[in-house]
Amino acid sequence: MSASGGSKAIIAAFLANTGIAVTKFIAFVFSGSSSMLAESVHSLADAGNQLLLLLGGRKAKRAADKEHPFGYGRERYVYAFVVSIILFSVGGVFSIYEGIEKLQHPHPIDVPWLPLLVLTIAIVLESFSLRTAIVESNLVRGKQTWVQFVRHAKAPELPVVLLEDVAALLGLTFAFIGVSLSVITGDGIWDAIGTLFIGALLIVVAILLGIETKSLLVGEGATDADAAAITAAIEGGDEIEKLIHMKTLYLGPDELLVAAKLGFATDLPLHVVSTHIDTIEKRIRTAVPTARIIYLEPDVYRRAAPDGPATETIVLKSED
Repeated sequence: MSASGGSKAIIAAFLANTGIAVTKFIAFVFSGSSSMLAESVHSLADAGNQLLLLLGGRKAKRAADKEHPFGYGRERYVYAFVVSIILFSVGGVFSIYEGIEKLQHPHPIDVPWLPLLVLTIAIVLESFSLRTAIVESNLVRGKQTWVQFVRHAKAPELPVVLLEDVAALLGLTFAFIGVSLSVITGDGIWDAIGTLFIGALLIVVAILLGIETKSLLVGEGATDADAAAITAAIEGGDEIEKLIHMKTLYLGPDELLVAAKLGFATDLPLHVVSTHIDTIEKRIRTAVPTARIIYLEPDVYRRAAPDGPATETIVLKSED
């Protein structure tokens, strides 16, 4: 994912949520609708989340140092995980609490036209925000389905914004239905039910975000397509006899570590092995530009004996 594309979607969502949060809260003050209060907190939490995503992207750009020799790329994962926690605690739990409170003490909605007008405007603004996120996501999604994109994206910002925007639109729909039924029936219990639906929705989205970002924090390897491309790059010449094994790890959304053990012929001089390694590294970086840190370990590969498995003998290590 391009940093500019992710930032564009985040800024669009932040501007939309900030304006929506203010208008929703004004509508709550005049109408007393619990759905409007829940949606106000929801939009406020979303706006704060977007600021956290921008902060995480900025901190991730810091250069590597002695304490963090592989850099700060995973800062983006940390802040995305914090976003899921905030969405759960501030948005979801508060909405559930407010809905239960209004179920116990329901009251009709004052100035009913105001929350309905605000919700309609909010739906339009959130639709524009979602459209921006969809356009930016389509630039990097490729042939993946939306579920695959959210589950396998290594850059967390766009999936987070997408899920937040979808949750926001669904939440607005729940609020609109709840307020409308309360206005039609004169019974505030429908407004409370809409608030509970909003809370449940936010909790589900927060759990999904938490699961996906936790996986990135723990450490994910290259996608199947990138792993195949790296393997093809390593084996694309006649420098080695066999790729013995390979491991990959994302140090950040745009930085992939590649470590591989390569089987060379036993009679190659050291300077020839070194030249071959440089050639292989160039092919890897051409095939997968995010493979920025590469460790290739040359070994002697011996074919399997009739009564035993193949063996490898370490002769030297090369780091780049």
